[in-house]
Amino acid sequence: MRNKIFGILMLLTAQFSYGQQKNNEITTVSKLLFEPKSKEVLVVVHRGDWRNAPENSIKAIENTIKMGADMVEIDIQKTKDGHLVLMHDKTLNRTTNGKGNVADFTLEEIKKLHLKSGIGIETHHKIPTLEEAMLVAKDRIFVNIDKGYNHFEEVYKILERTGTLKQTVVKSGGNYDKVISEKGKAFFDQVVFMPVVNLDKPDAATIIRNYSAKMKPVAFELVFSSDTSKIINQFEQLKNTGSRVWVNTLWPSLNANHHDDLAVDEGNLKDSWDWIIAKGVNMIQTDRPQELLQYLRGKKLHR
Repeated sequence: MRNKIFGILMLLTAQFSYGQQKNNEITTVSKLLFEPKSKEVLVVVHRGDWRNAPENSIKAIENTIKMGADMVEIDIQKTKDGHLVLMHDKTLNRTTNGKGNVADFTLEEIKKLHLKSGIGIETHHKIPTLEEAMLVAKDRIFVNIDKGYNHFEEVYKILERTGTLKQTVVKSGGNYDKVISEKGKAFFDQVVFMPVVNLDKPDAATIIRNYSAKMKPVAFELVFSSDTSKIINQFEQLKNTGSRVWVNTLWPSLNANHHDDLAVDEGNLKDSWDWIIAKGVNMIQTDRPQELLQYLRGKKLHR
């Protein structure tokens, strides 16, 4: 009897310790996110760990958490009956065994479908709702909801209901005045917000300057197809204004050819991740999370 009680106590202790570890991790990332001058580079995983699980699946999110990444990016679409589900495309064709537009199916119909793997093989995984995904992520990992701005009212209710508002980043490609006109000034107090700025556009510097002066975003997601923009050499100054610098290394057109596959498949770090880090980038959204984490830890740029 004594051994049985001891075993139960040990199990409860282990569960408590695991819960504390999860909370400590999300607290650490939350603190780092708002420390733009920290040398720690935060890793954002694009659509979850889609090389080892279907993109935007619960398994892809779980894998991301286990590898120790800081944030997972997910995409949402709305069903015919108004539910938000995880799906990048407007259609079901590429990532599921179904055909047609997400908006033409009810949630009940969506839940009967199966997700495909990255190479198009049907799996047992189902399409999760945003609420299901946020409950998995709660107190475990930050989340960036792509297209969350487009469905903000519904997203906000789900984040509030699941207690995940403070660990979710919402972004928009609009300038400050456009966001204010569409959502109102209270919007910036409701969410952790990040503007997306295309550095190829002539008004990029003005957009960044206005945001920095008026609300100091947690980060700027910066996209550039060429490396001719003067802003690329001003990332350190941008961090000094109070925002982290987020760059996507997913494919060449987002980062002037300094991308993930160049680092991993070709082993060319000098022209890929080394270049990105040397510019002062301290948030990277990647399709190669395990390799990037190993690279950053080797340079003592990730815990």
